[in-house]
Parts: sequence; structure tokens; C-alpha cells
Amino acid sequence: MPVAHSARTTWQAEVHRLARERDAVVLAHNYQDPAIQDVADHVGDSLELSRIAASTDASTIVFCGVHFMAETAKLLSPDKTVLIPTAQAGCSLADTIDADQLRSWKAQHPGAAVVAYVNTSAAVKAEADVCCTSSNAVDVVNSIPADQPVLFLPDQFLGAHVRRQTGRDNVHVWMGECHVHAGISAADLRAQVAADPTAEVLVHPECGCASSAIWLAGVGDLPADRTHIVSTSGMLATARGMTAKTALVATEIGMLHQLRKVNQQTTFLPVNPKASCRFMKMITPELLVRCLREGRDEIEIPLDVAERARQSVERMIAIGRPGGTR
Repeated sequence: MPVAHSARTTWQAEVHRLARERDAVVLAHNYQDPAIQDVADHVGDSLELSRIAASTDASTIVFCGVHFMAETAKLLSPDKTVLIPTAQAGCSLADTIDADQLRSWKAQHPGAAVVAYVNTSAAVKAEADVCCTSSNAVDVVNSIPADQPVLFLPDQFLGAHVRRQTGRDNVHVWMGECHVHAGISAADLRAQVAADPTAEVLVHPECGCASSAIWLAGVGDLPADRTHIVSTSGMLATARGMTAKTALVATEIGMLHQLRKVNQQTTFLPVNPKASCRFMKMITPELLVRCLREGRDEIEIPLDVAERARQSVERMIAIGRPGGTR
């Protein structure tokens, strides 16, 4: 929401004042509106923010992201109050599978290990053996005995990436997708690279074009040494050391704000300028102020679900530092 500089300064001061009164830390995901990112105490990917939330002394966490992200923060900070500016901010990827569907899938594959991407509800995490992020999914699957089948959910593109990287043919993949990332096509990517053949290419593994990007790089249609299939945290790490004039970015367009902050010499351009998540953008400046004033909307997870879901997340963390997710 474009606002005049003076109005934005006043709004930012109000957010900071209300946060102090509520003893709250404000967290914003990389896909949030730039105004929300700029007022937050911390900006990052969903799991990184949840880990920050768990380590903060603040009694209240305000999570500017989508619902499953705020749930993950609550799992790792069960004694803290976790708020999201609107509980209506859902996720098309997380909604592709629910706990009943997962239980049915497990019944079809007895003995399989269930690996759930963190982009899932707490109820689904509670039915999983271990969680993963986009940057450690391969390590998590490799930690499972090679002869044990794996049910990987819910993202089909990340699942295809895991199968490719592990070389395992016993990884069964749920056919879910993020509507935003699925809409970033190989045709979009090829057209952008053709228009700027010297550009670096950053592709999130949830993208519909991720598999094509690897294949195109292999046959020389994309620059193999300049094509990076990475999480949002990986994009930031790559961007910091980048010297290229231009970088093409295949993920939700909110990510461009942080990339431009860490590297002002490179021009970061979206592969698909329409790749905006309507759920992420439900968090508005007005709703953030309402959240801080009124203490809404609070995240609550049934104790039995929370305990089992927390175990899935903690098993992932025990495998190794999780790095980034979305």
C-alpha cells in the first residue's frame, strides 16, 4: 500500500510503540509487502523466524506471514502468545493436504517414513515422522534408511528435486503445489534469459520451472554456472556475493525487496512479475496495527497435536542446521 513518507513514518512509530506496550517482537516473512518488512524487528524465511521467536525474551510474537508459519512459531514457543494480523492468511500449498488425507496415504504405504515440508499445517506435521525445509530436504531424506520407502509431501516440485538429488526411486511424492510458484513457467524463464543472456538466475525449488531449469542448464539453454536452485535464504546468500549486472528471480515478488537491500549493485528482476501471493499480501499495515492494539488473531494448537508436531520439527533440527525454507 503506497503511503506518503510522513504517513509511513507515523505508522511505523505507532507499530513500534504498540509493540513495546505489548512486549511483542514483530516478524515478517520475505514475501510480505515491503512496508511490513521494513517495520519488522526481523525479516527472513518461516523457520528462521520461528527459531528467532523461540530465542527472544518477548512474551508475544506477531508473525506477519501465512497461518502455517505462525503455527510453527507456536510449536517452537509454546509458552508465548503468538499472533497473526489475520487468520485468513492461508496457504494454497499447505491446503493441498490435510491430516485425514495423510492418514489415508500412510495406510496405503505401511512402513514408509513420512517427510513433511514445513509448509504444512500443525495437524499434518503431527502425522509426519520428520519435517524438512527446501534447503535441507535432501539431507533429511538421505537420513532415512535407503531401503525404507518415503512419503514426501506436499510439494510435487520440491519432491521431484529431492528424488533427483537423492537418486532414490522409493520416494513417493504428494501432488501438491504453491499456486504462485507453479505459475512461474519454464517459458517465462527461457524468455527472460534469452532477453538477458548474461544474467544470474535464482530459482526457488517450489517453482514449476525448477526441473526445467536444471534440464535447460544441462543442455546449455541456461547458463549452468549462473543458475542457482535455492531457498529464499540461499537467494540472499548468493545475492550478497553477486557481481552480475542483472539477476532473474523465480519466486514470489516480495523477495525482491530483501535482495535489493543486500546488493544495490545488481538489478534484480522477477521472472514472472505477477507472482504475488494474495495470502501473504493479506497482512496490511492497518491489520498489523489492529493486531497489536487488540491482541488478535491468536494462534492456538490442541496440546496433543502440538506435542506430536513439535517432535517432527525437532527431529529435523537434530539432523542438522535446517537453513532456509521459503
